[in-house]
Amino acid sequence: MSGHSKFANIKHKKEKNDAAKGKIFTIIGREIAVAVKEGGPDPANNFKLAQVITKAKANNMPNDTIERGIKKAAGDINGVNYKHVMYEGYGPKGVAIIVEALTDNQNRTAANVRNAFTKGYGNMGTTGCVSFMFDQKGQIIIDKEEYEGDSDELMMMALDAGAEDFNEEDDSFEILSTPEDFDGLLKAMTDNNIPMVSSEITYIPQNYVSLTDEQDIKNLNKTLDLLDDDDDVQAVYHNYDE
Repeated sequence: MSGHSKFANIKHKKEKNDAAKGKIFTIIGREIAVAVKEGGPDPANNFKLAQVITKAKANNMPNDTIERGIKKAAGDINGVNYKHVMYEGYGPKGVAIIVEALTDNQNRTAANVRNAFTKGYGNMGTTGCVSFMFDQKGQIIIDKEEYEGDSDELMMMALDAGAEDFNEEDDSFEILSTPEDFDGLLKAMTDNNIPMVSSEITYIPQNYVSLTDEQDIKNLNKTLDLLDDDDDVQAVYHNYDE
């Protein structure tokens, strides 16, 4: 168990996203397009698409919007040309930052990400410069208020499905797996109708960096805000101890 609530962080991020639904819907729309291109428009036969639909619903994306996105992508397979890219760099006092993006223009995205680092007085580095400080994990967060079952039963179900760790917080459960076992774990949760706040492959820091100088904190938040506002950016991971 950790000393802080991961779900509180999730809720904070979600509230931020709720204030800019256009941003999160754009992100999910691109993920739908890529999933359809890679595996077809039927979520029953395309587990990646099923995962994205789960994420869309968790972010209150209307069903008709999801369906339109799938139909549009299915009818324009050759026009879907988004590419996954990852950038790494440092914020103040060596805070490690990983940026995942989905873009149709790498030059534009790279320039915007570099600008975000520069304006926060950080530095964009080379591939691999900070990712070794993180562990890539499958992560599922479950809100205790939405789950009515027994926690021990949930833990055993998760472990049987391939989870490697189960953490109980004040307001949530966190289930971790290897990236390879994540699909099976998510399928087990879905098949058993377990309500999930989030389900994703994520990067978890091995160690955290504390900032005490107000200007350092302001600079880091400047970088993170600029990245969050960029439609090409899908996710940002860092080891700043908030």
